[in-house]
Amino acid sequence: AYEIYVAVPPDRDKENVRSFETFTDDLKKMAGWLKQCDIKSVAMESTGVYWIPVYQILEEAGFEVYLVNARHVKNVPGRKTDVVDCQWIQYLHSVGLLRASFRPSADVVAVRTLLRHRESLVKMAASHIQHMQKSLTQMNLFLHNVINDITGKTGLLILDAILAGEHDPKVLAAFRDRRMKADEATIARSLEGDYKTEHLFTLRQALELYRYYKAQIRSCDEEIESHLKAFDGDGSEKSREVPSQKKKSSTKKPQGNEYHFDIQSYLSNILGIDLTAVPGINTLTAHTIFTEIGLDIHKFKTRRHFTSWLSLSPNNKISGNKVLSSKTLSSANRVAKALRLAAYGVGNSKSYIGDYYRKMRARLGAPKAITATAHKLARIVYVLLSKKVEYDESIFSAEELKNSERKLRRLNKQATALGLRLVAV
Repeated sequence: AYEIYVAVPPDRDKENVRSFETFTDDLKKMAGWLKQCDIKSVAMESTGVYWIPVYQILEEAGFEVYLVNARHVKNVPGRKTDVVDCQWIQYLHSVGLLRASFRPSADVVAVRTLLRHRESLVKMAASHIQHMQKSLTQMNLFLHNVINDITGKTGLLILDAILAGEHDPKVLAAFRDRRMKADEATIARSLEGDYKTEHLFTLRQALELYRYYKAQIRSCDEEIESHLKAFDGDGSEKSREVPSQKKKSSTKKPQGNEYHFDIQSYLSNILGIDLTAVPGINTLTAHTIFTEIGLDIHKFKTRRHFTSWLSLSPNNKISGNKVLSSKTLSSANRVAKALRLAAYGVGNSKSYIGDYYRKMRARLGAPKAITATAHKLARIVYVLLSKKVEYDESIFSAEELKNSERKLRRLNKQATALGLRLVAV
């Protein structure tokens, strides 16, 4: 088993650095030793997922646990050992130089774990779609070039028929749904190929695995829904309704990787507002925001603190009153990633956010425009969640009007100073 090293102040124990194995009983012994040393708070470095059981056992034992970013506890260059590292973290914590990483409540963490697991299932299902496409290509079948989605109704019917032994292109093309753009003749031509036994075998296994993971995704959705119901207290639906123009029909069949239940209603009930009213933010983005932040947005004092945590604010490096760099920090923050995708998705939107993105893209280029728009979306989300108000596009229209009036007054003032007069055309 692995070992972890723990250090306490020298005046608390003669042997102030100890190592413990990572078995559960050893971790409980570690917590008991810390209690004997009269320790109130513990700082620990986050490493992969190995910190989770340690964190949970210490938290259950009543300690105030600081989960610290590894980048914030780097020591000066020199000899590096586990003993030196734990002593250095203990020293930084004792003088108050460490900040705890943000972590939502346990019930939100449970939903977050399920969401991240669902993302993994979706990725694995997608990989098996690629395996099916590879098998079709090896048989010189170009169905996936003619049909946009081979996992749709027509695609699955044709694949099932192929695996059942039907290889006549005209018979297979007859499974075409009447709403498809490609006609039967084109589909039939794409199904003329060399049906090799080994490739049919790989196609069969890929299709079975795809359906297996789709079933697992459905099961995961049921588990997520059961956890979301717990946020309503007694598990009943609240009276608050989602706005009719955004609410999805409960009878609508989920498309692609959509949830198999009305998650939008749950999120609106839990958060108190409908985040999907914001341009670019869909139900998956709203769910990501909820599971990564939780219910208390006020843990971030201001919008600036929130955007800084997301690494969407400029990371200014100034020396000698000269700005050396203002690039944003690279970050794996899932909310930031979701907001960047949302920002990219409003490129053709006629909303205020869409106009802002296009203006920033013309001035700064697409990458920086995406970051700037994600930053604005983050500020909007903070205001909505902190004040519990619905998104109102008219507010931005009023601000744009005020901005235009300010520009006009400034231009009139400059023209007057030059002895000129502005004339409207």
